[in-house]
Amino acid sequence: MHMSKKKEMAPKLRFPEFKEGYNIEFLSGDLLFEPVVNKNHNSELPVLAITQDQGAIPREQIDYKVSVTKKSLESYKVVEPGDFIISLRSFQGGIEYSRFKGICSPAYIVLRKKRNSVLERYYQYYFKLGRYIQSLNRNLEGIRDGKMVSYSQFSSIKIPYPNFYEQRKVADCLSSIDALIDAENRKLELLKKYKKGFMQKLFPKEKKKRPEWRFPEFNDCDEWKCEEIKNIGEVITGKTPSTSDLSLWDGSIQFVTPTDITEMKYQYHTQRTVAKTNKIKILPQYTIMFTCIASIGKMALSVYPCVTNQQINSIIPMNGHNNEFIYYSLQHKSSVIKSCLADTTLPIINKTDFSKIRIPVTINKDEQQKISDCLSEIDSIISAQISKIENLKTHKKGLMQGLFPSSEEDI
Repeated sequence: MHMSKKKEMAPKLRFPEFKEGYNIEFLSGDLLFEPVVNKNHNSELPVLAITQDQGAIPREQIDYKVSVTKKSLESYKVVEPGDFIISLRSFQGGIEYSRFKGICSPAYIVLRKKRNSVLERYYQYYFKLGRYIQSLNRNLEGIRDGKMVSYSQFSSIKIPYPNFYEQRKVADCLSSIDALIDAENRKLELLKKYKKGFMQKLFPKEKKKRPEWRFPEFNDCDEWKCEEIKNIGEVITGKTPSTSDLSLWDGSIQFVTPTDITEMKYQYHTQRTVAKTNKIKILPQYTIMFTCIASIGKMALSVYPCVTNQQINSIIPMNGHNNEFIYYSLQHKSSVIKSCLADTTLPIINKTDFSKIRIPVTINKDEQQKISDCLSEIDSIISAQISKIENLKTHKKGLMQGLFPSSEEDI
């Protein structure tokens, strides 16, 4: 079948110059793209890693540790800029776009346009559309943990083929949103660097007893100390309630896992909740949470009473220690903690080792509060910037839903 017999629908959002007289065809994928199998004969071409957020990029640009023998490289496929790549196994959504020339594993399908009237940038966005991904995943081949997307599956799905100028208009529109998101992301990274630099000045360097910067009213105060966490507060390792006992779940207490901890300072929402019972230790508001397995160093302050899973060690500070100050002191130390575990296969910090971590503290409560207030102001700006980026991404998602047409079979 070359043309879809299903009812074709115009996009909900369409540029006015294309509303009249420009029909949008729906063609099967193999009429617009073809698989290419050019084998590698150039040892200098970079090996491409296939990522969901950046598409196909040279593996040197990311932490990609898979080694390949010289003999195996000879069977790799050559990828040109503008090609699309489908991962046959462990498919997780969309078809990845390559901006680079390189080579990729024969385990991937490399797609190249068949017609000059196909604009790759248009399909770069379309292949990431939620409803297209759903249709591609509808009848995956293979067992549950080894699902595969075949070329025949890709070919059987009808995709829109608008006028070339409309393709370009849509791609330009979405590219402009991407450019804005990139600019805001760069601003966010600068804010994070600014905060990190500020913290390096406000907290003493290793083996030093005074920070480089100190608010003038505290210049004559006592020197700082480097205290073990166990001397600062009670350390609690979380525990997951029995999943077979339904009475323990869906209650009024938040259940925090590392997935729930984002870039934000405060923990507001969780995917699941637990019931309040004598079987679980409920952490009070503003408990400091620190992930200690796999994704080491994710941190948050709980806004509500909560329970965490076993991947999180929490600190309930003792009297004399400001929760937010301890949060920032531990955050300042987190990069050192993570670097010590960088080469570990499964990074983990148990409760005993976590309790022995030493962080810099001042015993002056007013100084603790002053530092917390200062860094909280920066965090408020960072949080606002993160929200701005998320809103732009939501806007882009809505635009994509509206700018691309669908057929009756997509509904």
